[in-house]
Amino acid sequence: MADTRALLRRYGLEPRKSLGQHYLVDEGALARIVAAAELGPAETALEVGAGLGALTRVLAAAAAQVVAVEIDRRLVQALRQELADCTNVHIVEGDILNLDPAELMAGQSYQVVANLPYHVTSAVLRHLLEARLPPRRMVVTVQREVAERIVARSGRMSLLAVSVHFYGQPRLLFRLKPGAFYPAPAVESAVVRIDRHLHPPVQVADVAAFFRVARAGFSQPRKQLRNSLAAGLELDPALATQVLTDAAIDPRQRAERLGLEDWARLTRALEARLRTGS
Repeated sequence: MADTRALLRRYGLEPRKSLGQHYLVDEGALARIVAAAELGPAETALEVGAGLGALTRVLAAAAAQVVAVEIDRRLVQALRQELADCTNVHIVEGDILNLDPAELMAGQSYQVVANLPYHVTSAVLRHLLEARLPPRRMVVTVQREVAERIVARSGRMSLLAVSVHFYGQPRLLFRLKPGAFYPAPAVESAVVRIDRHLHPPVQVADVAAFFRVARAGFSQPRKQLRNSLAAGLELDPALATQVLTDAAIDPRQRAERLGLEDWARLTRALEARLRTGS
């Protein structure tokens, strides 16, 4: 932590709350995160939110190449000076949500290892998992409550959990106390590993349709599915009820009770009803 404070003073910087800047400073945690990625010496790592480079430096010692993305121009300038000796690190100034991983990684296989800013965690995960060149594995530090939502199974699932489970197998590895960061956040954190599926675990003819149905179902998560689907997909409530019945799903259920196979079956039932116009 002393080194982090010294670096901030050296470059005249203050952590920006608007960017969710909480720097992971626990050396033991940094080592555990990189070890969890099981990076081979020929592999490439993508880091999102490189901060002051603490994780970047550990990654550089484990991987053949590290692409470190940082949105804060002030930090980019500091990173380029502090990591000048790491010749296998390529620093990119930009917002990961506006970058195409296929172009960023020059078409090569990669892993994501990152301490994600809490306020954009869901958006970043979806952006990377749904990319035309997704990572083969992700090891990310996120807010503990978000980590628990990511790994949740049927009965407690959120839209984020549906998205992650569709593309990969998530595991909660370990938790981190606020004191592992500077400045310390108000909440605990956790490290999650997501290994991407070679093939989706459910049969879906149209992935976009699958997620349209899921998003509609979660659009009003406290309401019964027949109501949230009708509103989210602009369906007649009677049709929404019939589609749920066709899929052997209780129309009174809430979205969180459904698993991936339920959403796939529901998508197929809706497509069948729309094809026949009934």
